[in-house]
Formats: sequence, C-alpha cells, structure tokens
Amino acid sequence: MSNIQKVSNAIVNQGILPLYFNADETITIETLRAIYRAGIRAVEYTNRGEAALQNFRKMVETRNSEMADLLLGIGTIKNLQQAQDFVEAGADFFISPGFVPEVADFLISQDKFYSPGCMTPTEIIAAENAGVKFIKLFPGNMLGPDFLSGIKDIFPNLLFMPTGGVDTTRENIEGWFKAGVSAVGMGSKLISKKLMADKNYADMEDETRKVLEIVSAVKNS
Repeated sequence: MSNIQKVSNAIVNQGILPLYFNADETITIETLRAIYRAGIRAVEYTNRGEAALQNFRKMVETRNSEMADLLLGIGTIKNLQQAQDFVEAGADFFISPGFVPEVADFLISQDKFYSPGCMTPTEIIAAENAGVKFIKLFPGNMLGPDFLSGIKDIFPNLLFMPTGGVDTTRENIEGWFKAGVSAVGMGSKLISKKLMADKNYADMEDETRKVLEIVSAVKNS
C-alpha cells in the first residue's frame, strides 16, 4: 500500500482530523499526548509561527519514542520550500489552505499525502488533475454541507473533508457526513486556545474522546 493511501485510510477511519498550533514546545507536546490518549492516531500541526518547524521536529521525536502508530501531518503549507522543510522533518502528510501546484507535484512524486484547501469547482478540478485524491473544503463554515451536496456527484473519485468552523455537536457533524464527507477537520472548536493556555489536558482528552464517539456513532448510523 502506498503512503498516500495509508494516510488517507487512517484519516477516513478516524473520521476527524484534529489540528492545532502552540508556540510553546511543552504545551505542543502535552497536547499531542492528551489527544493521543483519547484515541487520535492522525493529527495535523499547523505551520503558523517561527516555532512550528522546531516544535514539529520535537513532535516527531516524541512520536517515535512513545506513539509509534501516530501519523503526524503539517498544515498551512503555502510553498515548495515549506513542503521540503517538513519532508526533511519527517511529516507523514501535508495540508494547505489553498491548492499549490508545485507542492502537489513535489509531494505526490515523493508518495506523500497532500490535501489542498479548495472552495470552488475550478480549484477542485485543478487539484484532481494534478493527482490529488483528498480535498479539504475550506473554509467549511462559508461553504456548508449544501455546497458539497451540490458538487459531490461531479467528483466521484475524490474524498472530501471540511475544515474551518466545524462544530463539535452531533448535529453539525452529522450534517457534514450526510452531505458526503469522509472526515471533518477540527481546530479551535476542539482544541481551544483556552484549554492550551490553562494547560487543561484532562478536559482536552475528554472532549476529544467525546467527539470521536460522536463521529463513530454518526458513521455507523
């Protein structure tokens, strides 16, 4: 099985992709441990600050010693240099806020999973023609489940995941899955800045476990 397929399967099976960033290395690592304890086996770290690359290297080191079955992805990849830096750092998968053709070409040639953010059929077609199989609908709260319902039949070979504004409620999650998503991306609605600031890893673990249970129930209903 290709690495791209392995990552795709893991995200689809999990049904949710948590994503977060914190400039503090210790908070970054403890957050990772908390959501791992809750059952997360694929997570996106967001490339949003100067500390991101150094923190990500520490995450890989921690994963390798403590969480061998965890897939670590990097988000907010906007150019080829960033993609190359995080390939070198050991990222298992890559996510962008928009479609970047040179990033797609580079990562797919390396058998690395790449999911670009798209919000129009034109962008989705461009990504599909570049070999992308897994589309991030972004921003999800602007597009909504009805958008996917309206276009999904045009793209029978693609998988979709909304990110941005996806709520932790069953109603919201169920609406997206009924529209045809394969997973939902979830950032601050799940791993809030307050939980990280308070270093409240117990609540972080509990909330993540609850959302995993909701997603599992929705997928099996």
